[in-house]
Amino acid sequence: MSDIQTQEISKKRAVNLTVTQSLLDEARALNLNTSLAAERGIAEAVRKAKEDRWLEENQAAIEAHNRRIEERGPLLKPWWSKT
Repeated sequence: MSDIQTQEISKKRAVNLTVTQSLLDEARALNLNTSLAAERGIAEAVRKAKEDRWLEENQAAIEAHNRRIEERGPLLKPWWSKT
């Protein structure tokens, strides 16, 4: 089950959002569910923020791993590798 589906099952809460009028008009003209669109946009922003935080928190380990691979190569050579 995706995060969006999980969120759809969980309890909803009414909130007030400020959106540019032209964007809201365009969404309504396209018969978009603006609540769902906003929820998906927020969910994507949360996912991206978590990804960015994880990368920041693990940057030193990623750099150390990349240095080790560069210096010594991978721990296991792929069977298709000729070297």
